[in-house]
Amino acid sequence: MSPTDTAAASLIRVFLLMEHRLLLGALLRLFRRHSDILVVGQGGQDDLNPRSAVDQQCDVLITDFAELKRREASIESIWPEQCKTILIGMESGEQQFIAAVRSGVTGYLLQDASPSDVVAAVRAVFRGDAVCPSQLCSTLFRLVAQNVGEMPLQNSISKPALTLRQQRLVSLVAKGLTNKEIASHLNLSEFTIRNHIHRILKQLNAGSRSEAVEAIRACGYRIGA
Repeated sequence: MSPTDTAAASLIRVFLLMEHRLLLGALLRLFRRHSDILVVGQGGQDDLNPRSAVDQQCDVLITDFAELKRREASIESIWPEQCKTILIGMESGEQQFIAAVRSGVTGYLLQDASPSDVVAAVRAVFRGDAVCPSQLCSTLFRLVAQNVGEMPLQNSISKPALTLRQQRLVSLVAKGLTNKEIASHLNLSEFTIRNHIHRILKQLNAGSRSEAVEAIRACGYRIGA
């Protein structure tokens, strides 16, 4: 890849879907000052061409349309999944914020957001992060806590799907057998046993063989002592 291609690949491609023309002009001037951000298209609610918007292959969509259903009618069904959406110039009401989060928005900026806040938000959502005002973080925590409280306890811990061979192998591990002894017992190579155990530890996010054994027992599997 040439230096030119590398530079192009590192650009954050932004599409501006704006209702307020003054805000649109301010954003265009702002992004021209940053070499890593490229505005690939712009439009309003009425003159947005869905096909051309998709063809731009943008990374980040910035819009000031607070009415999400109105926005969804134009772009939700045709916008590329990899394109992250930032709502800008929003009010601090919780109801609108929660509706935005549930619709898949990953950036939410209030009316008092500074130019540096906007640039930082674009870079953050491009990296895969989410952005919201600090005063609305408590809203997210409360929403998540409510949802977790409504979940049955037994569904909060997922049971790992172990094959019969993996269950038999863990039973031998629980008895204190070495990899060499397990390999002999199962008529497999020691290398194969080592790979099996590595996958089981990774699957359980366990740091040791004994930790994996205890985790499997806690999930309800019956293995030897």
